[in-house]
Amino acid sequence: MEIISTIFYFIVAIFILVTVHEFGHFAAAKLFKMRVLKFYIGFDFWNLKLWSTQRGETEYGIGAIPLGGYVQIAGMVDESMDTEFASKPPQPWEFRSKPVWQRLIVISAGVIMNMVLAGVIFIILAFSQGEGRTPIKTGLFVEPNTVFAEMGFKTGDVITEVNGKPVKYWEEALDAELFTNSTLTFTVQRGNESFKFDAPPNILSRLNDSKGEGIRPLTPARVGDVVAGYPAEKVGLQKGDLITKLAGTDIQDWSQLTKIVGDNANKAIEIVWQTASGATKQAIITPNGNGKIGVSVASGTVREYIQLGFFESIGAGIAQTVKMTSMTVKGFGKLFTGQEDVRKSVGGPIKIAKLAGQTAEQGAGSFMLFLAMLSISLAFLNILPVPALDGGQFVVNAIEGVMGKELPLKAKMAVQQIGFTALLVLMAFIFVNDIINP
Repeated sequence: MEIISTIFYFIVAIFILVTVHEFGHFAAAKLFKMRVLKFYIGFDFWNLKLWSTQRGETEYGIGAIPLGGYVQIAGMVDESMDTEFASKPPQPWEFRSKPVWQRLIVISAGVIMNMVLAGVIFIILAFSQGEGRTPIKTGLFVEPNTVFAEMGFKTGDVITEVNGKPVKYWEEALDAELFTNSTLTFTVQRGNESFKFDAPPNILSRLNDSKGEGIRPLTPARVGDVVAGYPAEKVGLQKGDLITKLAGTDIQDWSQLTKIVGDNANKAIEIVWQTASGATKQAIITPNGNGKIGVSVASGTVREYIQLGFFESIGAGIAQTVKMTSMTVKGFGKLFTGQEDVRKSVGGPIKIAKLAGQTAEQGAGSFMLFLAMLSISLAFLNILPVPALDGGQFVVNAIEGVMGKELPLKAKMAVQQIGFTALLVLMAFIFVNDIINP
């Protein structure tokens, strides 16, 4: 059932993003009175299609090859590889007959629509959820064998500065954009001492490799509910008590408690706790055969929410779009310069499908955030000056504008075919990489 859910949300995500992108091209072409011959989600090579219908001059359909989508505009060399128009005189409704500035707008309209989609999502999230912040003063928990542990972080540390700038919230300290900087330095308070830790230059790859950041807010081992008849009730633990030591180990985080309890099923161990009034108590407790003592964790880290008005949400959404776009560009910059490992940092259909399923399980807000980030990534990739992508088409048409004439059709077809072949090879690499580096 989980696989079906993952596939479903992957299809939903790709359908939305591709439809929005191609609609951008479609709407711009119609605005400048160009004829749109086809509007397809997925490719219909060799006439392989799942559905199609003719409406006026345009054939709408879903291709059987799910590698994206395309809009076929009369008089344009594109993914359809159709050159039949070249043997006839240019017609007023054709792409090639229009001014260069109109052609460039049509080419870039898909990317623009993807950015607009991301912006709209961020605005909706800002208006509906407000700005959530998590105070950092409670300290952090460090997972062992992670990049943060290797840097020198220890459980209980409190991050006070990042790159010399004071921080009060986790959202500031672990801002995703920070990990794209060339240098990243954390200042932490440990008791009465202050320490500085420099992040490695390939921290993005390291984080992807470890499937998480490796640090999170501390969750104190404060008791929530106590289950009747279980060991915790028998030794006198009550709601609100703070467990400070178990089996001789100081307890700073709830995860430490659950591990020790689980490792000591049917074994008598010492437990020390602090009551709500401040008194310290201790006892011998024996977890049951399932490694349970019958307590739940009290409410975790406190979140502070700031409700935003309509216009504030627009500003916050636009700012978030700019920020995430900057982060995406910097991230790809690190890939191109070799600072990050491509194999660990690039995700294809399998990784995207997993993320789609995981974020959907977390709720509509998480799935929408995932869509926004993916839409920005799609926009950036498409605007790269690579043949067969929108960026490549943009460059070719800009060159024609400077020259004042069309490039030879054979040259444009060769560029398109080489670029499309290269894209297929790249997609095959990414797909295999997804399998090798899940």
